[in-house]
Amino acid sequence: MSLVGKQFPNLEVNAMNEMGETFKINVLEEAKKNNKKVLLFWYPKDFTYVCPTELHAFQEALADFEAKNTMVIGASCDTAEVHFAWLNTPKDNGGIEGVTYPILADSNRNLSSRLGILDIENEHYDEETGAYTVEGDNVTYRATYLIDEEGKIFHEGVNDMPLGRNVSEFLRMIDAYTHVQKNGEVCPANWEEGKDAMQANSKGVASYLSSN
Repeated sequence: MSLVGKQFPNLEVNAMNEMGETFKINVLEEAKKNNKKVLLFWYPKDFTYVCPTELHAFQEALADFEAKNTMVIGASCDTAEVHFAWLNTPKDNGGIEGVTYPILADSNRNLSSRLGILDIENEHYDEETGAYTVEGDNVTYRATYLIDEEGKIFHEGVNDMPLGRNVSEFLRMIDAYTHVQKNGEVCPANWEEGKDAMQANSKGVASYLSSN
């Protein structure tokens, strides 16, 4: 079930930063108290292949996100200690040394379960032992959430494990949503900052189509 248009879950999660500090982050509260948008991206595992390319790509674009009043937060189900080890591993060795935004350590899977983004193929209940067993790695897909200053989700997307994200598309999406917030217009297909948008009525649509 889509969470677009709804408040992000009000949950605190452990996090780690590049300084080795462990702390708590409530994504909803971060957006509201700082009056910022938040880009939260989930990846399957530390010390893998596609994942570090994504974390470095978001780091390279961090100044662009900050210029758009947007915080970037990474997340996986690894522990904070594993995050710190990865943060201290050089890029040439598959690490994410140089990444400066915080990374959630949802090792109890409270938030990822609430979001419904865990790779659980099958869950079985053993009547004899009263225990559940799970098939699959029980880690997250490549899920991305854009959250506005009031904590409302305005974009969500989920990629399968092998498919890395296009960071520039999230920058475009933030531009479009900010344009809607400021101008009350709607943004057509392939809209980019500086291009014409549309009034949400038949005259506005006709005017846009005739000028394009």
